Amino acid sequence: MPADAATDTPAAASFEPVAAARAVIASVRTASLATLAADGAPFASLVSVATLPDLSPVLWLSDLALHSRNLAGDSRASLLFVAPGGEGGDPLAGARVTLSGRIEKTDDAAAERRFEALHGARGRPPFADFKAYRMEVASAHLVAGFGRIVTLGPELLVDLSGADGLVAGEAMVVEHMNDDHAEAIGLYATVLLGLPASDWRMTGCDPEGVDLVSELGRARLPFPSRATTVAEAGSHLKLWAKTARSRLAEAHN
Repeated sequence: MPADAATDTPAAASFEPVAAARAVIASVRTASLATLAADGAPFASLVSVATLPDLSPVLWLSDLALHSRNLAGDSRASLLFVAPGGEGGDPLAGARVTLSGRIEKTDDAAAERRFEALHGARGRPPFADFKAYRMEVASAHLVAGFGRIVTLGPELLVDLSGADGLVAGEAMVVEHMNDDHAEAIGLYATVLLGLPASDWRMTGCDPEGVDLVSELGRARLPFPSRATTVAEAGSHLKLWAKTARSRLAEAHN
């Protein structure tokens, strides 16, 4: 794995670049999109973004937008994700990761579903000129603090090999949890992740964990071990609920 800074200090020894970069992407709902105009000039814009189960970014863009016209002429692009952290005054305090690759239209049903799950129906206008786009990630550049600047490749993406069962059943898992186990999802956020109470709901489930969202923002809860089937993911979800309720009961005693 190429790195742009020395990582031989004790603090850096425990630094996990892939996990850190994934955490940045999973923490936000918007990103800066850089495209190339017809004359080769760079053009930056702000876009809403979601991710597929393998972490590939998906966008919902209008054909009328300048960035969409740029992508039609040259699909090369970058997306800059900035994690929360600069609210205290230093705009560079949050970790950030730049993804580079190609962004093209996609007919993957999961792109539309996952985008709406994260942004709601209003975030995905039903107009005919809006289309789903997916980024094929070629590389990532993570800046997570001094001595924590790393360039990553395909290892950034979540490995879906052998997880066809979970990928195929993901929509069912998410719908079932949101419809029948909203209380458990709330416990995942408040008890297991220590987040404030809110209207937490699940937006995605992949072999590495689940994604949550509320009016407060996004959250990611990693599985204790890789899940490749709906049954394996369900076991983790049940154990989480049991653990959270046990901790809650202990705190009240």
